[in-house]
Amino acid sequence: MFRAALAFVLVTLPLTSISQSAGTAPPTTTSFYPLGDVHRGQHATAWTVFEGITPEPMDVEILGLLRNAIGPGQDMILARLHGAKPEYTGVVAGMSGSPVYIDGKLLGALSYRIGQFSKEPIAGITPIEQMLQVRNSALPVIPATPATTSGAPDPTLRPTSTSGEIVPMETSLVFTGFSQDTVALFQDRFTSLGLHPVAGIGSASPGEKQPEPIVPGSAVSAVLVDGDLSIAGTCTVTYVDPKQLLACGHPITQYGNISMPMTKAQVLATLSSPLNSFKIVNTTETVGAFTQDRASAILGQFGQTAEMIPVTVAVNGGKPMHFRVLNNRELTPQALLASVYQAIHGTNTYASELSYRVGGTMSLAGYPPVSFSTVAAQTELAPAAIVAALAVNDRFQPIYNSPAEQPTITGLNLRVETLPGRRTAQLEAARLSVVEASPGDEITVETTVTPYQSAARIIRIPVKLPSTLDPGPVRILVSDGATLDRLLAQQLPSSLPLRDTIAQLNERHPNDRVYVTVLDHAAQAVINAQALPQVPLSIANIYQPLQDSRRMNLNGESLREAGSAPTDNALTGSQVLTLNIR
Repeated sequence: MFRAALAFVLVTLPLTSISQSAGTAPPTTTSFYPLGDVHRGQHATAWTVFEGITPEPMDVEILGLLRNAIGPGQDMILARLHGAKPEYTGVVAGMSGSPVYIDGKLLGALSYRIGQFSKEPIAGITPIEQMLQVRNSALPVIPATPATTSGAPDPTLRPTSTSGEIVPMETSLVFTGFSQDTVALFQDRFTSLGLHPVAGIGSASPGEKQPEPIVPGSAVSAVLVDGDLSIAGTCTVTYVDPKQLLACGHPITQYGNISMPMTKAQVLATLSSPLNSFKIVNTTETVGAFTQDRASAILGQFGQTAEMIPVTVAVNGGKPMHFRVLNNRELTPQALLASVYQAIHGTNTYASELSYRVGGTMSLAGYPPVSFSTVAAQTELAPAAIVAALAVNDRFQPIYNSPAEQPTITGLNLRVETLPGRRTAQLEAARLSVVEASPGDEITVETTVTPYQSAARIIRIPVKLPSTLDPGPVRILVSDGATLDRLLAQQLPSSLPLRDTIAQLNERHPNDRVYVTVLDHAAQAVINAQALPQVPLSIANIYQPLQDSRRMNLNGESLREAGSAPTDNALTGSQVLTLNIR
């Protein structure tokens, strides 16, 4: 009778009662559990923060070992979580990296979810042996400035699975200071990287001290944007020593060398959802920088300073908005685009029918600054604030992703002026004041420009013809700035030294003017973005080696800018006229 009662008690007790003693805090031991000793039926304890800053234990039932589940040499331990909280919330975004212990020895990190709508918390564990390879790697731990990379990462390096059922636990990417509309607009760009964007469900308090030490199971955040706007991804610490920590148990982007501020974090609450549970997080003081983002873990170093790009946005001369964006070839353009859009969209001056005049200066170490001015107006495809953000990105991307040299961007300062209404216009027609003229004569080009929902305007542009024109017909191009830029770009090599790329960007034509260009019959050579008009073919042949190496392009016509006039609108359209030269 006694034995039967005892058997009944053992069967009905929670698994936590018959597993190893969890204790009140994660073990401080640096002993590691051998992967070769893992087998089905073992019980372990995982630690994570559900609320506050103190890790809580969960019972873990080992279901087995999946060899090469994530990739060649990338094994995964399959496990089931037990306990009131994990059974209620399921696998939680932000839980990745939660350390798992057997007999007080570190086994690995909760890192993968199994299925999207699983009815029970089945998870994958990254073995600590694979995570320690990141800590022990001979790869240099240096910031991932563009100088340390040769281009965008190979997408095949990202964590994949032969089955769509095994995916990394999402990293909760908290947008602070961003509207829900902004997050919805840009979320696909981050979701494709395994990040789970949420707006307003969390906050950033960089000035708040959090004296409690980081321990295994603590929440820790990687910062993409800080300042008046904030974007931060949070996961859980697996391993800590006095100099560094390992977290996540899977990559954020698997970019390799990175440079992202590392902060402590407080979990305000854990939100349960049938689709995707996640932690509501407040990031606090910076304690170092994440420097490696690899297949099995991200590595953070205490006391390191991350390299960031400072950005200032002032709207209508008001109080500027200041924020910093991480320096990473893949994430920086996405983070910058979303932040600039929010800085414009989130002001009280925003309205759907507004347009914007955007001016800016990008400063670079050792190079001249890049300056620009453009009118951003609503189109059938995008609102004006998106057009404005894309205009900034159009200047930023050629510099940041230069294939020739890797710049150090020291600042981006933007000035935004709101303009009433939809400031677009179409160039409808153009006429010459004469049909025949002599070289050096001054003529007038008359254009008809029709602004959006307004009466047509006549704009007259005085043009002085080049004195070197040959007799016969010559073409006159009347156009917007983009058309002229495209003609010039056709004559440029595909890869330029950075200094020449900067020169080319600074020579781009504002989009709120109408331009008159004479298309001379004389040949024109373009060498490293510098135009040499009226080049005799005998001289052009001397530069043949440059043409073969794509450092020079030769065009049958010389483009001679002869005049322009303001339209106060984002102008589109072009006309080609013919003038007879005596």
